[in-house]
Amino acid sequence: MPAVDRLTFYTTVLSDGVVPLFYTPSLEKAIAAAEAIASGGVRCIEFTNRGEGALAVFSGMVEHFRKANPNLIFGVGSVLEAPTAALFIAHGANYIVSPNFNPEVAKLCNRRKIAYLPGTATPTEISNAEEAGCEIIKIFPPSPELIKAVLGPLPWAKLMPSGGVEPTQENVNKWIGAGAACLGIGSALISKSMLASGDFSTAGPNVANMIAWIKEARVKK
Repeated sequence: MPAVDRLTFYTTVLSDGVVPLFYTPSLEKAIAAAEAIASGGVRCIEFTNRGEGALAVFSGMVEHFRKANPNLIFGVGSVLEAPTAALFIAHGANYIVSPNFNPEVAKLCNRRKIAYLPGTATPTEISNAEEAGCEIIKIFPPSPELIKAVLGPLPWAKLMPSGGVEPTQENVNKWIGAGAACLGIGSALISKSMLASGDFSTAGPNVANMIAWIKEARVKK
């Protein structure tokens, strides 16, 4: 059973508007990066399944923050199939993010009351994902023009770009103005150089700025 039910996750991520994501093979750096991100006020953090030992690092990070900051909601990205999703759910994932849409992952997540954010690139894929119970749909590859076009015939869709998002007001305004419900941000927030050095000092202020800019952009829409 997830520590946070999916309705709480949806409410939280749509309120904050930002889903930071990163991967590192170091548990120490993963904890430090998550602490820096959380200091900016965001509560949902995605750890991507992109390297050896990802499961062990994720599990250790979740265990650490159960005591250090139980308000954080951890999910896992780059999940392609149901067995991998099941492994991460068993180790504390509260939501699953994918670059593709997999009906078996949707079925598993529905059974476990876990949010599933699949990657889609067409109105048909978006509709299929929604029919399978997905509330927030990842647009991949990301495109403001695609989001704007899709929301014409599908105005109820809640779409999240992941990639191409930067911690600048101009960039945030572009995505929110196109109709994005929330923004996934990776290397522009937690870069390879930051992961190499272990210096995440800019992550918190950038997250705080993004949350404020998103709120402003939503009012202007």
